[in-house]
Amino acid sequence: MSNLDREAALSVCGGRGFVVAEPVRELLTPRKVQLGESTEVRRLLPNLGRRMVGAWCFVDHYGPDDIADEPGMQVPPHPHMGLQTVSWLHEGEVLHRDSTGSLATIRPRELGLQTTGSAISHSEETPRSHSRFLHGAQLWTALPEGSRHIDAHFEHHTDLPQVTAAGLTATVILGTLDTATSPGATYSPIVGADLTLARGTETRLPLEPDFEYAVLSMSGEVHVDGVPVLPGSMLYLGCGRSELPLRAESDAGIMLLGGEPFEEEIIMWWNFIGRSNEDIAQAREDWMNGDRFGEVKGYEGDPIPAPKLPAVRLKARGRVR
Repeated sequence: MSNLDREAALSVCGGRGFVVAEPVRELLTPRKVQLGESTEVRRLLPNLGRRMVGAWCFVDHYGPDDIADEPGMQVPPHPHMGLQTVSWLHEGEVLHRDSTGSLATIRPRELGLQTTGSAISHSEETPRSHSRFLHGAQLWTALPEGSRHIDAHFEHHTDLPQVTAAGLTATVILGTLDTATSPGATYSPIVGADLTLARGTETRLPLEPDFEYAVLSMSGEVHVDGVPVLPGSMLYLGCGRSELPLRAESDAGIMLLGGEPFEEEIIMWWNFIGRSNEDIAQAREDWMNGDRFGEVKGYEGDPIPAPKLPAVRLKARGRVR
């Protein structure tokens, strides 16, 4: 999924200097962003107060939207570099095309994982024949320096491992949770999991004390370490936790995101992640000139042009504002 802001701001993320080294309960509120012509998303990362959770650097939550008589998601071809995109659905379908030739229809609880390396372009659209509702999340992880120039590729995993307990089913999207490990490729210590909880469930989820974590609410109401988290909001939890208390006030769905705090400072602008202003400027020039990012074949429509770069260079500001 693309960042379609018409004026994309430069920002520096990463570095351990602003990692909360102890458990906290910091509720993040979303910013509403229009995605294409028909989809509005709630952007949780980057946030006014926090830019990263481990390697997770971008989180959009959308829906549930009634698209029975609508085209649904329509995101034309656009570029990415230096990151992974994670497509995750609770309802609906998304058709993925990219410049490596990949073509896949992603359905609920299936992992669409795009590793961009130094250059890829892709499109995302709701198929013409589709379900009534569209509901999901789009997430990015930052690739570390040693992996950010690898060959671009796409993975589609339809059968993901699960961890179950009374009233709880956890599907492991990336990394390892408890005893279950996702088949999706990762390039830094990270975890992502989708949790379904039945009303009245009280449980404790095992965590890694060296990871920082956040919980994104997808549906229902869950009290996370005593804090009510409602759909479209995210609770940042810091580090130093070996378990996480959860209590479901209704049938609910949440996403657990975590990882070792990302050591490197990165620049994230539009759909690019780099290490310098020059990285970003070159990527923009290449996209606008039709170089490096390839062609998405089969999409009916023009690619998205890049916004203008800001007139000033970015100064490093760390992980939080």
